[in-house]
Amino acid sequence: MDAFFASVEQRDAPELRGKPLVVGGKSRRSVVAAASYEARVYGIFSAMPMALAKQKCPHLVVVPHRFDVYKDVSRQICDVFRTYTDLVEPLSLDEAYLDVTENKMSIGSATNIGKEIKALIYQKTNLTCSAGISVNKFLAKIASDLNKPDGLTVIKPHEVDAFVKELAIEKFFGVGKATLAKMHKLGVHKGEDLQQFSEIQLVKVFGKVGRYYYKVCRGLDDRLVKPSRERKSISVERTFEQDIKEESEALEIIEKLTKRLAGTLKTQELIGKTVHLKWRYPDFVTPTRSKTFSFYTDDHTLIFQALKNLAVHNIDLIKGVRLLGVGVSNLNTIKEVKQLSLDI
Repeated sequence: MDAFFASVEQRDAPELRGKPLVVGGKSRRSVVAAASYEARVYGIFSAMPMALAKQKCPHLVVVPHRFDVYKDVSRQICDVFRTYTDLVEPLSLDEAYLDVTENKMSIGSATNIGKEIKALIYQKTNLTCSAGISVNKFLAKIASDLNKPDGLTVIKPHEVDAFVKELAIEKFFGVGKATLAKMHKLGVHKGEDLQQFSEIQLVKVFGKVGRYYYKVCRGLDDRLVKPSRERKSISVERTFEQDIKEESEALEIIEKLTKRLAGTLKTQELIGKTVHLKWRYPDFVTPTRSKTFSFYTDDHTLIFQALKNLAVHNIDLIKGVRLLGVGVSNLNTIKEVKQLSLDI
């Protein structure tokens, strides 16, 4: 979807159309959750501190998020997808992979399916989206970002080699700022440059992800579209107006966050083995620590005790913290763990 949250807000409030708009909180410590294309002209993007966004555009319109509305629209969009195929792998509320090799409409052209889906989404939601069409996930993902908003980009099989060779390395999915700096240090600026390195060389420099880079710079990606994506983790966090410097206050906040976390686990009938603590210092350095149990749990007391120990032994409160977050990963369902116990 194109600037999804911001576009929904502009759709529902016509007076906001054409104006630089962001979705997010209005406090000094808030960040931009989504930016309209009018706001992006000013260099404003998601995850940017709200204070900086306002500096870049003093007349910026800030609206609070409405996640229930975004979820409802997302369900409408997924219904459109499933009109054509059950092989739908959601990545988030506003993005998904579809495998339309064999589709419910028996349409022989993925391009025509993409056009129909775009038209149906607009008809049902009055929102635009951009589609990328190609032979695998990597290429389709790249293509979907090339001609936004309201774009449709096709990379055909015979075009893959030339396309990947000329693709700027920062456009490769999975290449962030730190990796980009490493790439440039190696003299890698586009796919063709990356192709000069062997798989062994890339693994030495980048670790296991080097195998991924070796394949995708040749246009190869054998990942399947998986209709049901297992949830890997659940987390909650909070950013503060004033930095937290007292241990008692930090632990009180961690306990409150843990209660919310445990409530979500119980509601979704999930249990986990690994707990995570995250904090952010005023200079935006954001360490994390974790502890793995030998058993699954959703117990608030156990989770909090583990997080408390991590906090006491790792957070430097003399510096102060501007954010605290807690999470659980290595998840399983209560039903499945009970079944495993019965089998044993």
